[in-house]
Parts: sequence; C-alpha cells; structure tokens
Amino acid sequence: MAANMYRVGDYVYFENSSSNPYLIRRIEELNKTANGNVEAKVVCLFRRRDISGNLNTLADSNAREFEEESKQPVLAEQQKHQLKHRELFLSRQFESLPATHIRGKCNVTLLNETDVLAGYLEKEDCFFYSLVFDPVQKTLLADQGEIRVGSKYQAEIPDKLAEGESDNRVHEKLETKVWDPNNQLKDPQIDQFLVVARAVGTFARALDCSSSIRQPSLHMSAAAASRDITLFHAMDTLQKNNYDLAKAMSTLVPQGGPVLCRDEMEEWSASEAMLFEEALEKYGKDFNDIRQDFLPWKSLASVVQFYYMWKTTDRYIQQKRLKAAEADSKLKQVYIPTYTKPNPNQIMVPGTKPGMNGAAGFQKGLSCESCHTAQSPQWYAWGPPNMQCRLCASCWIYWKKYGGLKTPTQLEGAARGGSESGPRGHMTRQEVQGMSPFTRNEGRAKLLAKNRQTFILQTTKLTRIARRVCEDILQPRRAARRPYASINANAVKAECMIRLPKATKTPLKSKVVPRQSLAAIVKDLAISAPLKLKASRGPPTPINRNQASQPRVGQSLLGKRGFDSASGVPYPANGRPYTSGMRTTSQSVIKRQKVSQGEAPNPVVFVATKDTRALRKHLTQSEMRRAARKPHLLVRIKLPPPPRSLAMPLLPSSTSEPIVLED
Repeated sequence: MAANMYRVGDYVYFENSSSNPYLIRRIEELNKTANGNVEAKVVCLFRRRDISGNLNTLADSNAREFEEESKQPVLAEQQKHQLKHRELFLSRQFESLPATHIRGKCNVTLLNETDVLAGYLEKEDCFFYSLVFDPVQKTLLADQGEIRVGSKYQAEIPDKLAEGESDNRVHEKLETKVWDPNNQLKDPQIDQFLVVARAVGTFARALDCSSSIRQPSLHMSAAAASRDITLFHAMDTLQKNNYDLAKAMSTLVPQGGPVLCRDEMEEWSASEAMLFEEALEKYGKDFNDIRQDFLPWKSLASVVQFYYMWKTTDRYIQQKRLKAAEADSKLKQVYIPTYTKPNPNQIMVPGTKPGMNGAAGFQKGLSCESCHTAQSPQWYAWGPPNMQCRLCASCWIYWKKYGGLKTPTQLEGAARGGSESGPRGHMTRQEVQGMSPFTRNEGRAKLLAKNRQTFILQTTKLTRIARRVCEDILQPRRAARRPYASINANAVKAECMIRLPKATKTPLKSKVVPRQSLAAIVKDLAISAPLKLKASRGPPTPINRNQASQPRVGQSLLGKRGFDSASGVPYPANGRPYTSGMRTTSQSVIKRQKVSQGEAPNPVVFVATKDTRALRKHLTQSEMRRAARKPHLLVRIKLPPPPRSLAMPLLPSSTSEPIVLED
C-alpha cells in the first residue's frame, strides 16, 4: 500500500513508450482535472542519452574532476559504464503528465564529496545529479544548491596555546570589534539613546522628499525608522565615540541635518518589489536566476537582503496564507495500483497472440544482447525491428529503469533515440559497413572523409555458408535492395550453427580462389577499354537551359564506363547505334531532390533518333520490359529480312528491230 502511494516531492518513473526507458520526474503538484483524472505537475530530469555529444563530453570532464578532488576508488570499465546510467541532470522545465503513467519510485540525491560513486551501483533505483541542464539553451551548469560538505569547507582550527604562552596574533587584522559589552553605559541609558536615534530617523524622513512620498503618514515613517538599519547605526555611533553620549548625540545630528539611514525595503520601489514577488514564484530562492532574468540592475547582495526583509512584512504573511489555502485544496497524495498489463515488446510463446515490433519473427538460438544468456523466463524485443535483438527479463528491467545495457554493445547506439537531433530513418554507408556481418573486425577501415571512397567487402567462410543455409532469414535479395539496413550477424550465425549437421561443424576445406592484384586488374581494364581522345567538336547543344553553363566532366579509368566501351554487339541496351550523337550531361533534365556529392550517381541522358524508334518497333512487349528492368544488359535485335523483289527482264534502252506481238 505504501509503495503505491505517491506524494508531492517524490521522484518517480513515468512511462511514455513501451520500448523506451522510463522518464524520471519529481512531483511538484497533484491536480484533479474536470473529468476526474489526476495529473501530476513534475520537474524534468534528463539522462545522458537525452543530451548531445558535446554536453556528454563536458559531463565527462566534470566527472573526472570530481573523482580527482574526492579521491574516488578506481572503478572497472563496466562499472564506469553502468555509473553513467545513474547520473541525471536537473532542469527548470515543468510538464504535466497523467498520474496513471507512474511506474514506481526512485531516489535522486545531489552528489557531494563524501559520496562514494560505487555505492550507487549497489543500491537499486538510486540516482545522483551534480549539473543543471537547460533544454532551451542546451547548456550544462553547476548546481547552485551544492551542499558544502567536505574538507575544503571546514575551518582550520589552530593549535591550543600552552600555559604561559602569549598570543602573538594581531587581533585587529583578524576581526573588527563593533560592540563592547563591558562599556560604562547602563542598559536604560542605551535604550534612551536608541529612542533618540529612532526620533532622529523619523525627522530625517520627514525632511527627505522621496521618503515622504513613500511614507506619507507619520506612523509609516516611524515604523521605517524603527527598523534594524537605524538601530545598527545608533550602536555603531556609540562604539565609534567610545560610548560617550554627548559625542554620539552630536554625531546623529551633524551640521548639515539629521543622518538618514535606509535599508533595501526603502530603496526598492513598488514595481521592483512586484517583480521580485513574481520571480520568487517562478524560481523559488534561486537568487542568481531572479537577478539575471528580472532584476539585472540590482546586486546579488541587495536581492538577498531584500528577501529576508520582505519575509518580515505583512505581504509575505498574506502570500503564505494564500499558498496554504491552495495547498489545502490540492491533493496531497494519490494511490496508483501496480501496472500489470503485458508489454507489447514481449516475445510471446507459440500459440499466444504475437506482440509488436516483430516479436513473432524471432528465431531460436538467440542470446541476450546485454548479458549474453540463453535462458530467461521471458524475452523482450529490443532495438530496431530488422535487427531481431532481444533482452532477458533482468536486462529489460535494467534498460527501462537506467536507460542502457549492463555491458556496452555496438547496437546500443542504434537503439537509442537521439535527443540532439531527430531519429534518422537510415544509416550512412560507413555505419552499415561497420555493422555488416560480411566484414571482418580486423579489416574495418577507418572512416574517411573523402567522397566516393572505394571499399571492398571480403566475406568469411562462415558468412558464405550462412548465405546458403539461412537464406530465408538473411534474405539476400532484400538486403541487396536495402544496403543501408543493418543485419544481425549474431542471429544468422546462431541459426546457421543450429541448422548445420554435426558432421559439418568440423573445419571445412574451401577452395581458395586466386585473386589478381589491383595493378593487374587496372592493366586489363586499360587494354580492354583504352581511352580514345576525340577531337573537340565545340560545345554540345544543351538539352535544357540549366545545362548550358555546366562543364562536361571526363570519366576516370575506374569510374563508370559508358555503353560505347562494349564490343561485339551492334546495338546497346536502348537499341540506338553508337555512331549517333549520344550526349552525356552532368545534370539530369528532371528536377530531383538534392543529394550529397559523394552519393550522387552519374546521370546519363539518351536522345532517341529515328533509327532507334524504328528499332524499338521490332521488340516485343516482354523484351521491352526486360530491357527496362535490366538496362545494363545488351539487347539483341533480330531484324526481319528485306522483302525479295520479282525478277524483271532487262529491256534494252533502244532497238532498231521491230517488235512482234504474237497472238
């Protein structure tokens, strides 16, 4: 019962997504809506996964400084990884969430020098924070409410003087004496002098024009003159005049007129006081933010002094009563039953209703992505659906509470939704190459910043076997159409080992295919397709206006070769003779979406001629479709034989003999 009772000030878990980790919030208010539901006004706390990489680097440097100053024990790499999951960042951001989304309580404390970081790993649902995150400005700042505990905040106590040893310190340099209780005046005399000082202060306010506007009545001026600033001035006057009443009286009323002493309550105007009350309602006792956002022309000391004087006024008492009445009308606590509905990411047992995220398509033989165990009472789908990764029950609870895995993995970054920018729907070519199961770990090249960087994927023996044994899981054709989608190599290999017979688990003898060197391949390409220098025929006629100013770029030796490099076939894929004027441009006629320079293809524009159109008529519909689907294959056209003409006798052009016609 007590575990499900949530009160104002509790740190709780909120669930906004079935697959994402819990949100950690602090309850500030519990309000009942018009339809009877309960909403919680909460303060947002952020994890490391919610901030950008630059701020994570800043947090790492702050953590290293803390470890050096507090002399923390050395932690293992796994403990350092898990300790990052326990660090939170406080913020000033508020939001309202339905109370039914609460999933439990947690404990969040401010980190100080006396804490041992390893102690947070030993306790469940324990977090710490030391920095404040601003979601708008995207900054990390040290918390101003730091608890001053530690060796650097302790006073240095000198050694005790021995008996008969004299104190050689100069007391005037150590402290300033402001009052001597062993003076020659009696208490009634001091009280009379204080009354005179108040009367002089009231008279001084009557002479001051600005004070008479602020305190138009006599009793308001007398009340202002009775404040501590007047009493402190009177006692300082007695101390400076060596407790001589006659000299002190003359000091209170010099020749120029009575001395006027005013504190912060009188120095501040009514509009400034209203700004202070508004800022205090928004920021609380965070005087730095109050001064920065509302009263930048005031000093920090002035703001602090005004606060403690403002607490003695009737205005503070009235606001305190109003807040107490509002607090009585609001909810103090709320009971939320334990959430028992099944998670959609559960991998169901055969015969039950399948879950979401592709849970029904998981294969046997997979292990937990975090602890690598193969046995668990319940499995949960984790990460991108096409990766088919899963977590055991304990690692799933750890993921939901702490926002990470127990051990660092390569897929944790892919499953994490970026807060710095929106989640990407695809990965870059270098990321796919790094996560592909068809590349060796030792052969992964460093990411280069060059455009059109050539890379070669070299497969292993097990990968070549898995392509054929686990073809239904790997789906090579679909993977070839979507090269940016990552493939779970562990799942494919695990299923391959299950499907392979026991006899084939011995090392297989594979035939080594001799591979030519790169220089030999380049030489063969140069011989088969030599570069032919063509005479310049002037600038080509542009197909559209935008191509008039585009220079023609020559193809490199290893670049894409045109159809004119083929030999032995009379016609290319589009059925047009090579001798006609084929124009290649660096810009497509159709206006398309802009892509990066490294990923942009080389567009080719074909201009059909009369001969090409005539040849197309000799292609059947199936041949046309085949040519459209596979434009890289050459098309062979069987031209019909020309029609035979009738043999006509050759007549002489002229003859002298008569023509005889027989009947």
